[in-house]
Amino acid sequence: MLELLRLIPEYHYRVWGGQRLKPDADQPIGEAWIVYENNRIADGRYAGQTLAGLAAELGAGLLGEAVVARTGTRFPLLIKLLDCNDWLSIQVHPNDAQAVALEGPGHFGKTEAWHVLEASPGARLIAGVRPGTKPDDLARAIREGSVLELVQHRSVRAGDTVFTPAGTLHALGPGLLIYEVQQTSDITYRVWDWNRPASAGRALHIEQALAVTDPEANGQVHPLRPMLDADAQRLVACPYFTLDLLASNADTLALDTDGQSFHALTVIQGRAIVESNDHAAPLGRFETVVVPAACRAYQIRPLEPIRVLKASAS
Repeated sequence: MLELLRLIPEYHYRVWGGQRLKPDADQPIGEAWIVYENNRIADGRYAGQTLAGLAAELGAGLLGEAVVARTGTRFPLLIKLLDCNDWLSIQVHPNDAQAVALEGPGHFGKTEAWHVLEASPGARLIAGVRPGTKPDDLARAIREGSVLELVQHRSVRAGDTVFTPAGTLHALGPGLLIYEVQQTSDITYRVWDWNRPASAGRALHIEQALAVTDPEANGQVHPLRPMLDADAQRLVACPYFTLDLLASNADTLALDTDGQSFHALTVIQGRAIVESNDHAAPLGRFETVVVPAACRAYQIRPLEPIRVLKASAS
């Protein structure tokens, strides 16, 4: 019988990062990788092992029957928290076929979605290009470093969700705290980096960006609808993942993996205990547990009013 898997996050310095994810850090932390294949298990029978190792060992028991049938035993998602104290680079990601063509066999593309956890007044992001932009004009702007003139700025606030399919030009802006779910891929092609000093770690990738950018791709902002005392709202559904927001003031939430996919649960408000069979995992804000697919029925018991993001693989 599989246990609930509490994960140890990995924190990453970024030039555009802030202090909200790790206040005691001596440098700006831009990203916390909270669910990905090299995360280690915090405790229990599998303490110290990685999700990648467990996925290879347990197969559908961890990942789910539908996941193994589609992508094999590699852990298929990467989930991050991003603290944006400055603009991220304007960038684009390939789809699956482009990733293999440009980077080689075994690479996945990168379709992703953002859920806005916090947003300063006037916070904006970039998603897509202005309607009517001609492909030749976009290609010229990418080559000449003037792409900022053609991109689409969008205002966002806490609770908004933005789906950004592969091929979409995008950038997150200052004042945002973001939950991001994506395919297991870290392929990023930078188009423009706000005139920051060039370095090996922040190179531009003009030719690759030209090969994968889709002028028609757009990231639409979807506001959160009002939620009830005990409620679930589907935020995103695509061929790679689904994302749901769960809410409860006091009632226990009953869920089931149906054996098809793991569920990755991240508390974004309040405190809760996740219970499956004889195992329990207490979670505070921004803490995460992966429910293996073989656990099937489980429940989330609020200790105070909660909101929980639930990601699963399609």
